[in-house]
Amino acid sequence: MFALCVESSHKRGMGHLFRQLNFSSFLAKKSEEFIFFVNNDEAATGLFRKSGIPFEIVALDDDKSGWQMDLISKHHVDVWLDDRLDTSESHAVAVKSSGVRRVVFDDRGPGSSLADLNFAGLSFEPDTRLKGGKVYAGLDYLILNPEIDKYKRTRHSANKILVTLGGSDTYGATVKAVELLRVAGLTATVITGPAFKHFRALADVARDEFEIKPPVDSLIAEFRNYDLAVTGGGITPFEANASGLPCVIIANELFEVANAKYLEQKGCSVFAGYHESLDPHVFKRLLDIPAMSRAGLSAISTKGSENIYETIINV
Repeated sequence: MFALCVESSHKRGMGHLFRQLNFSSFLAKKSEEFIFFVNNDEAATGLFRKSGIPFEIVALDDDKSGWQMDLISKHHVDVWLDDRLDTSESHAVAVKSSGVRRVVFDDRGPGSSLADLNFAGLSFEPDTRLKGGKVYAGLDYLILNPEIDKYKRTRHSANKILVTLGGSDTYGATVKAVELLRVAGLTATVITGPAFKHFRALADVARDEFEIKPPVDSLIAEFRNYDLAVTGGGITPFEANASGLPCVIIANELFEVANAKYLEQKGCSVFAGYHESLDPHVFKRLLDIPAMSRAGLSAISTKGSENIYETIINV
């Protein structure tokens, strides 16, 4: 039994949740049992209920009661996966004291040193110090939606633009992106996330020039309809680039800057800056869409879930 422990909130965003939803789909194909442990976030629990995915609501900030040990015993957990960015030492001790294998993702917190495996698919900086019994870094361990393989295609022009800046868009980067696109004389379709809260401000800048769409069942399938996307710096630009869709990336968090610069160096995206200090000239640049599209298709694989699963089973 795999336990997938994730945090989802307007402040944290939903990237950790979506990553593990993709990994759980791979586990299901392997006939592995799993359950999600998640904080009481309405957007996350709504997704679980709608899809019928097993889950329990937990108090992730409770490091004293030993809820981890109770759930490990209750569900006969063999492998515990933490996808919460940074974990505490007390949480890690509680999990490890039950004798299960512990796996973390992109964890740089105190609890990472007590992980058996630390997977960092988005670790590109040479001075990054990742801890854990064994550390696996780089794109080979990047979990992407396998649906991407259905919709890969080379783009040839930037006729249709998509704006999608995460499940929550904590800092309202969608509003800033739409305003900069409008100033540049461009229009786009905007897809808001399930925890998006900036509708009034978005309506003020979008006017009648931009189409505003609610969350879609499959963002990957939606990608096929567009030639260029404005995204955050989490997992979305990697999914888009892997499908052949070039991106203009806005870093919502400081750790996303490295992701954006990496994809820019690979030639499949351009970096517009941190959300507090965006470069408006990026939105006016004439981009080589065909070259960017081909670069993304060749640089990014969709085998991350398989590589991680095989590593967990074999190590």
